[in-house]
Amino acid sequence: MIDLYSWPTPNGHKVHIMLEETGLDYTVHGVNIANGEQFEEGFLAISPNNKIPAIVDHDGPEGKAISLFESGAILIYLAEKTGSKLLPSTPDKRYEVLQWLMFQMGGLGPMLGQAHHFRKYAPVQVDYGIERYTNEATRLYGVMDKRLGQADYLAGDYSIADIAAMPWIRSYKDQGQDLDSYPNLKRWFLAIKERKAVRRGLAVLDEHTRKTPYDDEELKTLFNVERK
Repeated sequence: MIDLYSWPTPNGHKVHIMLEETGLDYTVHGVNIANGEQFEEGFLAISPNNKIPAIVDHDGPEGKAISLFESGAILIYLAEKTGSKLLPSTPDKRYEVLQWLMFQMGGLGPMLGQAHHFRKYAPVQVDYGIERYTNEATRLYGVMDKRLGQADYLAGDYSIADIAAMPWIRSYKDQGQDLDSYPNLKRWFLAIKERKAVRRGLAVLDEHTRKTPYDDEELKTLFNVERK
């Protein structure tokens, strides 16, 4: 059994989807990041960077429990644990997947997150930040659209690279993007969204998806800044 500590965010959804794709048994524990639960001592023992998601696999390597934080590391671990085709074992195909996973972890997620932040959550309007990160989001969408004009999925076949990237594209409007401008990316996004495991993964903790704006105290907790 795996204990999953998460919240309905793009990084959380990556692991929700992966667990559904692999069919592993898991129990989900919500970590309300707007209320500061990610800073509680018990969670920090699992995720010292105070970020969701994190997992504890009670049947880890050699039958011993293992805890993991960082969504990319968790995706790799779950793929290897299950012998999943979502991370091939042959070196050429494996590194094709890993490079696109790193593209998401090091570029796509952080940059789209900044675009989302400056366009929607920043306590003051910062025109430079909005332009800088919206333009970078546009560039990254273009990289993906070009790649997906060459292959059905980022690494050729459906993989953890797609699982990592897709949840970030769901907020395209908040990142200043129009999917109709990226036909290959749009085709990919809609195809993944229709996968049964993806639909189940996106439904995990969905009842906690935020429907109203954050108040000042929640914004301070989430972003460590105060509204002016």
